[in-house]
Amino acid sequence: MLSSRLRLVPATVRLIHCLICSSSRSFMDLKALLSSLNDFASLSFAESWDNVGLLVEPSPPHTVNTLFLTNDLTEEVMEEALQKKADLILSYHPPIFRPMKRITWKTWKERLVIRALENRVGIYSPHTAYDAAPQGVNNWLAKGLGVCTSRPIHASRAPDCPTEGTHRVEFSVAHTQDLDKVFSAVKGIAGVSVTSFSARTDDEEQTRLSLNCTQQALMQVVAFLSQHRQYYQKTEILSLEKPLLLHTGMGRLCTLDESVSLATMIEQIKRHLKLSHVRLALGVGKTLESPVKVVAVCAGSGSSVLQGTEADLYLTDGLPWWRSG
Repeated sequence: MLSSRLRLVPATVRLIHCLICSSSRSFMDLKALLSSLNDFASLSFAESWDNVGLLVEPSPPHTVNTLFLTNDLTEEVMEEALQKKADLILSYHPPIFRPMKRITWKTWKERLVIRALENRVGIYSPHTAYDAAPQGVNNWLAKGLGVCTSRPIHASRAPDCPTEGTHRVEFSVAHTQDLDKVFSAVKGIAGVSVTSFSARTDDEEQTRLSLNCTQQALMQVVAFLSQHRQYYQKTEILSLEKPLLLHTGMGRLCTLDESVSLATMIEQIKRHLKLSHVRLALGVGKTLESPVKVVAVCAGSGSSVLQGTEADLYLTDGLPWWRSG
């Protein structure tokens, strides 16, 4: 049986709706504004392949009085931004994605950069950082489904480990009289932090050392231990991973408190998004009366994010793709 898939498509020509917003202050320094934007959705949330952040920066200092918002920065949108005296354009999709070897008047993306710099207008793109954020695009889409519980399909990880280093090495010191010697030796290796604790093994009280190591320091620690096997026993080497972040990540898997028909769900989504039309691809054997309990959401095509995810309905804005269920 195939599940159904819903694609978001405006009924009119896809001309981007832009908003102008002004700070409560008369102006804001660009760096301060960028810090505020990062507080809302850290750029570390973005996918590794994405090109996010400040893409075009006028020479400093640069103050922002008018911030211009758009989904896609085209030449027509750039013209409107200049007419509105924008100082910074926040474009959801990055207008610069692949590296540029030259900046000429030949292509429209190059012309965007030229016009931005000539008019001292910055360009900032959050893209997948806003998709992954706890109060970002995917979370907003999920709110249109009704009462449900949701979780990220691919959870984001914290930018850093809670402790220093990439690995942890733990071992017991074989003899108490060797403890100071071993402790001093490993503590002298750059990139290693050492702690000790007591542990009972086989009804015997032992002292274990715990070393947090960088990748480079790990090799030196292993070399030391291999050369002094008489000093230690019961060794463990652990890889330290960055912790998962709650409510943060790509896509949302939403389980409704109560099942509804596909037709009802479509109407709920249209009301939430204020759209008169959406595009629907019905799975084989499905009808508008088929029940919907689980919805997979992705603010994008979903071709990678939704791969392998079981759901009754897939809500995306990309081209249709099918999956056997």
